[in-house]
Amino acid sequence: MTNEISTHPALSRTMQDGDMLQADEVVAMLRLHELGWGAKRLSKEFGCARNTVRRYLREGGATPFKRPVRRTAFDGLDDWLRERFFRHDGNSDVIRQELASEHGIIIGLRSVELRVRHWRRELKAQKRATVRFETAPGHQMQIDFGDTKVWIGGERVRIHVFVGTLSYSRRLHTRVSLRERQTDWFEGMEGAFLRFGGIPAEVLIDNAKALVEHHDAVTREVRFNERLHAFARYWGFMPRACAPYRARTKGKDERGVGYVKKNAIAGRRFESWAAFEAHLDRWTREVADQREHGTTGIKPADRFGDEAKALRPLAGRAPFGQLRDLVRKVQSDCAVDLDTNSYSVPWRLIGESVQVVVLAGRVIIRHASQVVADHAVCAGRRQRIVDRAHFVGVAGADGLVRAIAPVELPLPALLRPLAEYEAVVGGGW
Repeated sequence: MTNEISTHPALSRTMQDGDMLQADEVVAMLRLHELGWGAKRLSKEFGCARNTVRRYLREGGATPFKRPVRRTAFDGLDDWLRERFFRHDGNSDVIRQELASEHGIIIGLRSVELRVRHWRRELKAQKRATVRFETAPGHQMQIDFGDTKVWIGGERVRIHVFVGTLSYSRRLHTRVSLRERQTDWFEGMEGAFLRFGGIPAEVLIDNAKALVEHHDAVTREVRFNERLHAFARYWGFMPRACAPYRARTKGKDERGVGYVKKNAIAGRRFESWAAFEAHLDRWTREVADQREHGTTGIKPADRFGDEAKALRPLAGRAPFGQLRDLVRKVQSDCAVDLDTNSYSVPWRLIGESVQVVVLAGRVIIRHASQVVADHAVCAGRRQRIVDRAHFVGVAGADGLVRAIAPVELPLPALLRPLAEYEAVVGGGW
């Protein structure tokens, strides 16, 4: 019996090579055990340990290898690790630091990388994934700024390009400026409203500091600038901020900015700023509005026909920034501050509160309902605009100042000669 089993080809190969037992060998072992063979004899016959034979006999056949379960420092933290992995954009070192600070787990960076590696493919797919959606006519306009350099008058100048894109028709409005201040955002939007002849229901904006004070990337809590709220109420639209670090949520305008820089500006030179603006206006009308759009397959000018009817009417509103009514205190340098610039007022009003009205390119300053100063709005920054008439009677008033044409102002009743006050109190000061 023994010789007959030993000459079986599978059994002989197993004993010679020392490999793990095959399924047919285990079946033969079980059959021999039923015939009365013990574990010792079977171990010699099959060339394996007695404990291995006993395991096969106990399990009733071949069993897969069971990997022992080992405890790790990450046990019970799978949900926490996943949340932090996506919050920190897959940065394993930040996760390692927070493991130490929040859970007291000191562990190597490589261990953290190995633990989270099965989520990296999901993160990569999440970044690339874009859900394309089409908005209804007149519902949304997307806005953004881009910066580039352009040759103007023989000088290479860094300029900022505002681009507003109607989400339905893909019609563009462009405006260039030397800065990217809140005023430039507002003027860009107002220019778009005037160009399109109406106002969309909502405006999707980037998370620019000039417009958005806070936007939590996790909770999506948004806090807009108060002046933006006032601007939106004035024009009657709803501001909406795109997701932080997710430019794809504003993809129509992101592509629009790149299109303007690469098609309308790149490689061109202009004799003056006016020539540059004229070129952009012509390019928008003749090129951007007339091209066959890659997504819609229709010219934006043709598709705009359906959208124009859905835009809210302008109702004859004047520009939001045309009238500004402010209150300022006259500083010791005989001036009031406005948009980083200072404008002079009569020196006798130092310490007084005055009304500052910005209208039609003029800065008009009133006190006690009378105009005490009138200046042209300064387009620069940190400039001092001075009227010499405001310093008459002040020691050193003849020093070097930037003078403008004096304004003939009647002496307000409030600014009486000191002799009149002396008479009231009954003597000299």
